[in-house]
Amino acid sequence: MKSEEIKVKKMQIMCKIIQKVCIFAGMKAAFMIAAPTSGSGKTTIARGLMALFASKDMKVQPFKCGPDYIDTKFHAAVCGRPSVNLDTFMATPEHIKALFSHYGEDADIAIVEGMMGLFDGYDRDKGSSSEIARILDIPIVLVVDAKSAAYSMAALISGFVNFRKDLRFGGIIFNKVGSARHFEMLKQVCEDLNIPCLGYLPKDTSLEQSSRYLGLDFSEQPETQKLITLLEKHVDWRALTPNFIPNVGMFYSQRGNNLFPTWEQSALLARNTESFSFVYQEAIDAFKSVRFFDPEKEVPDFNGIDLLYLPGGYPEKHLEALVKNETCRKAIKDFAESGGKIVAECGGMMYLCKRIVTDDGEYPMCDVLPYSISARKADRKLSLGYRQFELDGKKYRGHEFHYTQFMDEVPASVTQVYNAKGEPVATPVFRYKNVLASYTHLYNI
Repeated sequence: MKSEEIKVKKMQIMCKIIQKVCIFAGMKAAFMIAAPTSGSGKTTIARGLMALFASKDMKVQPFKCGPDYIDTKFHAAVCGRPSVNLDTFMATPEHIKALFSHYGEDADIAIVEGMMGLFDGYDRDKGSSSEIARILDIPIVLVVDAKSAAYSMAALISGFVNFRKDLRFGGIIFNKVGSARHFEMLKQVCEDLNIPCLGYLPKDTSLEQSSRYLGLDFSEQPETQKLITLLEKHVDWRALTPNFIPNVGMFYSQRGNNLFPTWEQSALLARNTESFSFVYQEAIDAFKSVRFFDPEKEVPDFNGIDLLYLPGGYPEKHLEALVKNETCRKAIKDFAESGGKIVAECGGMMYLCKRIVTDDGEYPMCDVLPYSISARKADRKLSLGYRQFELDGKKYRGHEFHYTQFMDEVPASVTQVYNAKGEPVATPVFRYKNVLASYTHLYNI
């Protein structure tokens, strides 16, 4: 082996040792992937960088700003660990910090994917990605769609970087770049603004993903390996680790009762790839113990559990399987009628109703609630937004997103539901015996 090769080999070994020491000392890299607007490509680049770092044998902890359940599915698929939602409407800043610290404690790198535009929140920039970046004090990597512009990007980027002085920007990644020459012009923008240019992702239609309902169709596998190759070639991903060390004081350990409410309960949770899959990871971790079952294939065993949890999802896409498992539906109805405690959200609530009607026919459900749900195309109507209400002295917060609707008139609610600004909305909440059900995905059940 030549002397130069020996030096390189020693340097590689030393780098690995330093990296392990830094990780052991809690010096973890963390940053947020955000964008000026939705559709800029932040989800593609965030997922790609997560997959890239994971391919380097690094423990990558993913996070998602806002209440979105679908992007987190992509995160978990490439990182091999659950993605955690960070939402300042549904949780306090202290809780956001605790979540970030708790779930990122053993990770080599934490990557937070923003939502919508960087400053878009439920009330101006309240609840926005920028608010979460400020709370966590982590740098922002801004993903900019540059497909139809060159030096004009200077005005846009300057506006975002200088709009708030309490934000840290770690650099720019350009998306949908047409050529190497196009990228050279974009690099001049970053040079003139004195902000790091971290690279780009070339325009490639195969990386564009179709939309369905809230976001991306996680039933379709994206071309992850191609994305990794492109990012490794065109993005200075190495600059994202040594130069993006977060504030060490952020990473304090908060576990158990300091992080979550005390749940002296054992839960039985419905879980399926699509029918019942929209549940916050921290909600699962808050229970004393959790067992899972698939309502499409299994019959629930209620022995030793305090709560049946039916989360949201897309049951309307798997109605034949749900109908076929009649034994499961009857067991859930009997559990409800006997006073069993049930929390059902959105798709879970639809499953408890009398029937779901589609363009193909009518499908009987559990018949715990005497309502019919329409999933017919002609009745599709978007219901979207944060929700809050009070019931039996407890305050609940959550998020609503669905296209299905109640047939005929909207049923009466046991309490008034409000949006994030405190304005009344027509979303009903149902209480039947020990069943609590609503279209709202609850954060604090």
